[in-house]
Amino acid sequence: MILIDGKETAAEIKLEIAAEVRKIIDGGGKKPHLAAVLVGTDGASESYVNYKVKDCEQVGFGSSLIRLPEETPEQELLDTVAELNKDPEIDGFIVQLPLPEHIAELKVIESIDPSKDVDGFHPVNVGRLLIGMPCFQSATPAGIVELIARYNIETSGKHCVIIGRSNIVGKPIAALLAQKRSPGNCTVTVCHSRTPNIKDLTLQADIIIAAMGYPGFLTEDMVPDGAVVIDVGTTRVKSDQTKSGFKLKGDVDFEGVAPKCSYITPVPGGIGPMTRVSLLLNTLKAAKKEVYG
Repeated sequence: MILIDGKETAAEIKLEIAAEVRKIIDGGGKKPHLAAVLVGTDGASESYVNYKVKDCEQVGFGSSLIRLPEETPEQELLDTVAELNKDPEIDGFIVQLPLPEHIAELKVIESIDPSKDVDGFHPVNVGRLLIGMPCFQSATPAGIVELIARYNIETSGKHCVIIGRSNIVGKPIAALLAQKRSPGNCTVTVCHSRTPNIKDLTLQADIIIAAMGYPGFLTEDMVPDGAVVIDVGTTRVKSDQTKSGFKLKGDVDFEGVAPKCSYITPVPGGIGPMTRVSLLLNTLKAAKKEVYG
C-alpha cells in the first residue's frame, strides 16, 4: 500500500509556482494577485481563507482579503464582485462559500467574470470543462487529477466509481476522468445517496473517489483488493484526543480500508492541500492569460 502524500506534493508544486513567479517578475511582469471575499464569520471559512492568504505569500503572489459583515445585502456583494471584475490588478478572485442564507449563491457565482473565476464554479467554466476546452477547473477535482498524474497511477481503461454528485467535486471529477487524455479515459460510475447498490458498484472499481461528506462511509467490505482510494471527505467530528475537541474525518474508514489498497489518500494531508494549491495554479494561469487570452 502506497500512501498518497498530498501535503508533500502540494509543497513541491508551490516551489514550482514560486519559481515561475520569479521568472515573471524578473521579466518585468507583475506578480499574480488573488483576492478573496469573505461574508460573515463562519469558522471553517475563516480558517480556509487565512490558509489561502499564507499560500499566496509562500509563492510570491499578491493577495487581498475583503471582509463583509454577515448582514451584507446581496446587492452590495454583487457590487463588490463587479468592482473586482473591473480591477486590472486582480488576476483572479473567489467568493468564499457558503454564503449567508439571504444571498443567492448561484446569482453571485454567475456575476463573476469567467476569466477571473479561479474557483472554476461559473457555468461558463463548468461547460468548457465538460467538453474538454481550456478552463479554470474546480480546485478539488483538479487536485485529484494532479495527484493521480504525479503518482503515475494508470487510469486508461479503468473503472472509476465516484461516491457523491456535487457540483464542486462529484460531477467535475467524473467529467475529467472520462475525457480522452491522461489522466482520463476511465469508465466512470457516479453513485449518490439514492443509489441502492453502492457496495456492488464499488466492488467492481479500480479507482474509488469518496466525496459524499459522510464520515467513514466507505468500509473494508466495500473495497476490492488493489483498489486506488481517494478520500475527499473532511468532516469535523468531536474528539477527546485533540486540544480543539474536534478532528477531521474522511469518508473512508482508513484503518480498515488502507491494507486492501494499492494507493490511498489520508485525511488530513491528502486532498486538502491539493485543493489549495490548485487555486494557486488557476491564479497563475489567469495572470498569464493561458485560458482566456
